[in-house]
Amino acid sequence: MRRARPKDAAACAAILRGWIDETPWFRTAHPPRADARSVAGRIDAGAVTVAERGGAVAAFLALEGDYVACLYVAPDARGAGLGRRLIARAKRRRQRLCLWTFQANAAARRFYEREGFVERRRTDGRDNDEGLPDVEYVWPAQEAA
Repeated sequence: MRRARPKDAAACAAILRGWIDETPWFRTAHPPRADARSVAGRIDAGAVTVAERGGAVAAFLALEGDYVACLYVAPDARGAGLGRRLIARAKRRRQRLCLWTFQANAAARRFYEREGFVERRRTDGRDNDEGLPDVEYVWPAQEAA
């Protein structure tokens, strides 16, 4: 694992776009170019950590303060522990973490709950760009109160 470099932006954006394209319930609000710009901006701000597998970027996490802005793992790298390692690294750097995921994203919700995150609240999605119901998670558990 290492801090992302500008040249990693395309690989990170491809991982993100791959998840979007393979997720039938997800209605993206942004064109691919906007996703790539967003990832590049987060990398430029020093907010992105990447995990490599076989010398290539296979996962990335964007941490903005105590907010996990995104965590994505390439399909062929899922189940290899990269997401868990990225979250563990974020936990070592912060005393508190929070994040949002979509209610329909059962795999992500199971992952975060296994990693000790607890649900703080749910919304109907009217405040996110996609208009999809979401869930806010926090770590450690006492932060949910």
